[in-house]
Amino acid sequence: MEREILDTKRKALKINLNPKIYGTFAEIGAGQEVARNFFTAGAASGTVAKTMSAYDMTFSDAIYGVEESGRYVSKSRLLKMLNHEFGLLTERLSGEKYDDRTFFAFADTVTTLNYNKSNDPHGWIGLRFQSEPGGEPNEIFFHVRLLDTDAALQQNVLGIIGVNLVYAAFYYNQDRRAMIESLADNLTVGSVEIDLISVNGPVFKGADNILLNLYLIVKDFSDAAIFDAQGQPCLPKDLLYKKDIMILRTKYAQKSHPNFSMLNKAVDQFVKTENVKEDNLSVLIEVLMSNLLSTGDDLHEVDLRAVAKRAEEMCKTGNKVIVSNFSRHNKLAKYLDRCRPKSVGISTNINNLKFVFNSNNFGEDYSSLLLSYVSDMFSKNVKLFAYPFLDKKTNEVVTSANMPVTPDAKPLFDFLILNGYITDIQDYSDDDVKTV
Repeated sequence: MEREILDTKRKALKINLNPKIYGTFAEIGAGQEVARNFFTAGAASGTVAKTMSAYDMTFSDAIYGVEESGRYVSKSRLLKMLNHEFGLLTERLSGEKYDDRTFFAFADTVTTLNYNKSNDPHGWIGLRFQSEPGGEPNEIFFHVRLLDTDAALQQNVLGIIGVNLVYAAFYYNQDRRAMIESLADNLTVGSVEIDLISVNGPVFKGADNILLNLYLIVKDFSDAAIFDAQGQPCLPKDLLYKKDIMILRTKYAQKSHPNFSMLNKAVDQFVKTENVKEDNLSVLIEVLMSNLLSTGDDLHEVDLRAVAKRAEEMCKTGNKVIVSNFSRHNKLAKYLDRCRPKSVGISTNINNLKFVFNSNNFGEDYSSLLLSYVSDMFSKNVKLFAYPFLDKKTNEVVTSANMPVTPDAKPLFDFLILNGYITDIQDYSDDDVKTV
């Protein structure tokens, strides 16, 4: 059955009129926009136990503790806020008056666009809540990038998405897809990006956080999700900032496992050519979803669980994993550039380059498309390490030296080879080629 989408005021009012929902709002960095929506909806006294906003760092540290990293818009800060505020609710509110109430603590820590418009507006938003009176708490938190070019619009987005979160937690916690979809209710397309989500607690028993983050990609909330070796979703910048990154690109539903022998050779070359220090190296395996999403299938018909299982398998190899919708290398390069890495190496099948440098695969605007591809890729300190493949028709091993390139692309391709932007993986064995 199709989900009814209520406007923000009706959502807030429905929560306010529910006598079982009661809690706290703690907001830092963008006003008290979420609490304001509940107050203006009416009947807020039935829901709001307390609102607060500790903007001064000294006050904030006295309440929630000092952040060793010095970063206050962080997951660490958000979780400290949720711990503190939910603890106060259960400690101070007891007795017959509260016996039938489910408590919640909402928190956000956000930075909106500054006066000079020189920062990266983003924030962490979370909710700790009971699904039954006196029950063990559950938790949802996620990270957002605020994309509007005006601070007031970003504050409005924050207020709406905060109401959506509280509503989703209490009314959609048994339907994970609806819970994810509803976070964008009443928001303008392109106003926000949600690039990480995590849930835990008894009401989310059996929930797969990898799968939930794949929902974000399918619903166009984000283009990619990154997981550490334990399969936990991570903020890209937290893992990759100023790192030397090496990525092996693989496709969903690829029949074979990645060729780790070839990947290790690519990593070795990357370390040598870029003078990478071992403790600064970050190796990722990419699981590419673009071939799956291009089918046009509805979300409910797409076997995302198989993709999640593939990502989990790759995590178990001890590597970080990125699941993405980047059909072209340059899209991946632009995404990684947001993390401000030191350098990036991408290990890819030379057959992919064969496609790009063949104008017959594109339309009349091939020249502009190729220039855009090269600019996006190689202006970001990216180098491609191409592994060969065996052409079964000719039984010939194809490398950059004998790869067919159309005349209109040949000068640019030769320039990239000559200057080391594209290089072949060396010292491969016959077995390596056969397994590609």
